[in-house]
Amino acid sequence: MAVEPVYVGAVAAGRAMFGMLRVRREVRGAENLPDTGGAVLAITHFGYLEFAIVEWVTYLHNRRHIRFMAKKAAFKGWPLGALMRGMKHIPVDRAAGAGAFDEAIAALKRGELIGVFPEGTVSRAFQVRPLKTGAVRLAQKARVPLIPIAVWGGQRLLAKQVKSRLRDRFGVPVHVSIGEPIPVAVSDDARAVSERLQLELQRLTHELQAGYPDDGAGAWWQPAGSGGAAPTPSEELEQDAVRAAAKTARKPARKRGRKPGRKSSG
Repeated sequence: MAVEPVYVGAVAAGRAMFGMLRVRREVRGAENLPDTGGAVLAITHFGYLEFAIVEWVTYLHNRRHIRFMAKKAAFKGWPLGALMRGMKHIPVDRAAGAGAFDEAIAALKRGELIGVFPEGTVSRAFQVRPLKTGAVRLAQKARVPLIPIAVWGGQRLLAKQVKSRLRDRFGVPVHVSIGEPIPVAVSDDARAVSERLQLELQRLTHELQAGYPDDGAGAWWQPAGSGGAAPTPSEELEQDAVRAAAKTARKPARKRGRKPGRKSSG
């Protein structure tokens, strides 16, 4: 494997950050990470640092690099955009995602690891949301393994719409479970396999939650069904709808067929 200074430097910085925060890492199933060849890593998405956590775990296990598929906006500017480009992650234009899909297929066929968050967005209910079929279709078309990975505790380091105190991020247990590869045949229905993947990710998550050392009773990072203060999945959907409506209302109103600011002539 060719040395990639940007990637190695980013992983070192991540390790330093996790070390400074005294993150207590525990990993199960690392042997399921392939030492060679392409694979799709399908990862739960409860916070904003799962990508760094899984990169950290993978690099420590076998020094392999992961190319994550991320929204195009993350590749703009400096330093984040430069870092994303330097680590050879794959930008996804949600309005035209075919190019990113083809780029990921080519990378898989070259023997790369591709990281995907098949839920498509962060789950604030801390339960695995229904999955998009992209991860399965990548594995199917490239004919590579599909590996489920659950991360629990990472949301306590950085989560969506949560402002936690810095001191609350010290000494957080972060547990990772890497499941056995899910076989995907070319003839399989992508939706059916995605549903199976969702069940496996939720099973791995439940196992991590059951063995988690910190009591999350009443905590924002614990699912409502387990005694936590997180929204239920239905409440999350309602809140998402309210935010989407508010975002639409903030956009400048434009009348059909008329440029902004132009008055009607009749």
